[in-house]
Amino acid sequence: MMDNKSHLQRVLEAGHFAVSAEIGPPMSANGEFVRKKARALKGFVDAANVTDNQTAMVRMSSIAASYLSLQEGVEPVVQMTCRDRNRIAIQSDLLGAYALGLKNLLCLSGDHQSFGNHPQAKNVFDIDSIQLIQALNRMKEEGVFISGKTTKTPAKFFLGATAHPFADPPELQMIRLHKKVEAGAQFLQTQAIYDMDKFDRWMEELRKAGIHEKAYILAGILVNKSARSLEMTSMVAGIDVPGYLIDRMKKASDQEEEGISIALELIESIRKIQGVRGIHIMAVGWESIVPTLIERAGLLPRPDITQVDDSTKEGADNA
Repeated sequence: MMDNKSHLQRVLEAGHFAVSAEIGPPMSANGEFVRKKARALKGFVDAANVTDNQTAMVRMSSIAASYLSLQEGVEPVVQMTCRDRNRIAIQSDLLGAYALGLKNLLCLSGDHQSFGNHPQAKNVFDIDSIQLIQALNRMKEEGVFISGKTTKTPAKFFLGATAHPFADPPELQMIRLHKKVEAGAQFLQTQAIYDMDKFDRWMEELRKAGIHEKAYILAGILVNKSARSLEMTSMVAGIDVPGYLIDRMKKASDQEEEGISIALELIESIRKIQGVRGIHIMAVGWESIVPTLIERAGLLPRPDITQVDDSTKEGADNA
């Protein structure tokens, strides 16, 4: 008998190495734009993040775009930032999202509006991502809103949060990560990983703290199609790109193929690290490469949820 868990949650609980990607909604009301992206990912991923006004740029609603993705057969992970809504609007939107059949949620504080195309907009930040996770976990467990008032039909999301292995100061990042997990985060998606030695050490710290046993960890993979793209990525706060990778891309006769090769090598290394339960692929401006990358990484076929049982487990005891 099927319960109300999401496909992504079931895949992770069964011990499979999960694969997620991203769908960036358009800066328009073009629903076919979202549907086309979803159709391209169908059968290749276990879920797809649908971003929420990423980098503070006005885009189609993450909830609406997630519903379009779901209609095309790709389970979405709704992203919800705290930048644009107070606690009333957030809870209202998420009740609606859950009623539409959207079961995965990634909680984010959100980029400051000064980075986007409406820098004069007032931010909200009534609550941050940790408080949002805590509130939704309490709603799930106790059936109450932030106010303490009860709801007969609570939203019971599979709750996720972000993790930043290389952001400064590392001590503060680790404290925040502990708080997110203690608040109720069930899965963690990391910032893009390039320096495998540093990531390996970070994972060792998580294993020592037992975080890998409390939340499923999905390592971020960003696919770059050029040396310029990789150089720009290296300038993003919290991402550490070793210089030798940039040099390697510059010397490559086919930079797109080299970018794929680097991503494949990173995926292979990540799969060997104890405690990592999947990958989250980001290919900004190059989404068409995601199915090819997943196929070449040997990550197909994706598990059929109707066939998930104890006999298919791959290290589920490490969850």
